Amino acid sequence: MTRKAIIVGAGIGGLSAAATLRRVGLDVEIYERASDLRPSGSALSLMSNAVLALATLGIEPKFEKNAPVVTDLHFRTKSGRGIRTLRFKPLTDELGAPSFAIHRADLQRALADEIGDSPITFDAAATGFEPDGDGVRVSFEDGRTARGDLVIGADGFHSAIRRQIAGPERPRDGGYVCWLATPRYSDPRVPPGFAAHYWGNGARFGITDIGAGRVYWWGTKNMAPEQARNWRGTHADVLRTYAGWAGEVTALIEATPEEDLLTVPAQDRPFLERWGQGPVTLLGDAAHPMLTSLAQGAAVTVEDAVVLARHLADASDVSAALRAYEDERRARTKWMVELSWSMSRMEQSEGPFRVALRNNYFRFVPRSVLDRNNRTLLDFPA
Repeated sequence: MTRKAIIVGAGIGGLSAAATLRRVGLDVEIYERASDLRPSGSALSLMSNAVLALATLGIEPKFEKNAPVVTDLHFRTKSGRGIRTLRFKPLTDELGAPSFAIHRADLQRALADEIGDSPITFDAAATGFEPDGDGVRVSFEDGRTARGDLVIGADGFHSAIRRQIAGPERPRDGGYVCWLATPRYSDPRVPPGFAAHYWGNGARFGITDIGAGRVYWWGTKNMAPEQARNWRGTHADVLRTYAGWAGEVTALIEATPEEDLLTVPAQDRPFLERWGQGPVTLLGDAAHPMLTSLAQGAAVTVEDAVVLARHLADASDVSAALRAYEDERRARTKWMVELSWSMSRMEQSEGPFRVALRNNYFRFVPRSVLDRNNRTLLDFPA
C-alpha cells in the first residue's frame, strides 16, 4: 500500500517535499494556513546545491525561464567603491549547475508544477499532531483533522509542529531590521544579471536583477531587537538611512512604493538538535531557520527535501527513516546556521575601526580560502 505524507506548509519547503516525495512513490497532502499560494517575502537566491540536489531525483525545473543566473557578486563600500568581486561562474560550471536570483513567486510556481495533482488545502492552520494507530493525525484550528503515515512540518519560522516537538522557544535576535522590495526598475547602473552588496557602518544594502524588469533590493540597519521587531518607520526613514550612499541605492528606494516595502526583524533560532518524534519530522525553516548572509535558506531547504525523500524511498520503518534523515542533515545545517550568524555579525560591523577591519579582511583574504568555502556551500554533499 502506498504511504501518505501529510505536509504542513505550502511554502518552498512544503512544495519541495511534495515534489521529492511524489518522485519516490509517496502520496502527499499539503495543508497551508494562508488562503492561497500568494508568496510572502520578495525574492531570494536559489544556489547551485539546490539545483544539484533536485537533479539527483530527476527533478529539473526550468528555473532559467524566469530567473537570471548569478555569475558574479560585487562587494562595494556604501559610496559604490569596489571591495571585491566573487566570480561564481567558474565554480558553478565545474559543479554542473548554476545559481539563480529568483522571485519567490516564480520559485513557488516552478515547484508547484512538480507536484502534479497532489491536493493543497488552504485556510488550514495546524495546531498540533497526535499518534493514531500506526499513523499520525494533524489537527487544525477550525476543527478539521488529517491523517497520514507520516507528517512533515514545513510550516516555517513559527511552526506549530516544531512548537509541539521542542516546546516554547524564543527567537534569537540578530540586532538589526531588514527592508525588502522587488520594484520594476530600469537603470544602466543595474544591468541584466547584476548583483551587488554595499557595506556601510552598521548598515548594508543589496541589489540583484531578478529578470522581467524587476530588481530585488534589501537593506539592513542595526537597532535594538525590540525596535527591530516593532519597527514603525516610513519610506522616508528608509531613504534617510541611505542618504549619501551610491546613486543606484537611493534611486531604487525612491522608485519603490511605500506599500510594497516589506519590513522584518533579523532573527533565527538556536539550533534544534532534535527535529522529530515517531513518524513526524521537520524541514527547512521549521527545523533550522538561519540569517540570510549565506543566501542559502532556500537551497538548504531543497536539500532537506531531497535527502528526506531518499531515506523514505522503500523504507520499511518510517520512524527510523526520519531519524536517519535528521542524522544526515544535522551537521551541515548546523554549520550553515552558525556560519550565517557569524557572517552577519561581521557584515553588520559598526564603528570606523571595525568597518575598516571588515572591508580590508574581505579585500585581501586569499582567493583560495573563498573558493574553498564557496565550494563547500555550493556543492550538494550527497
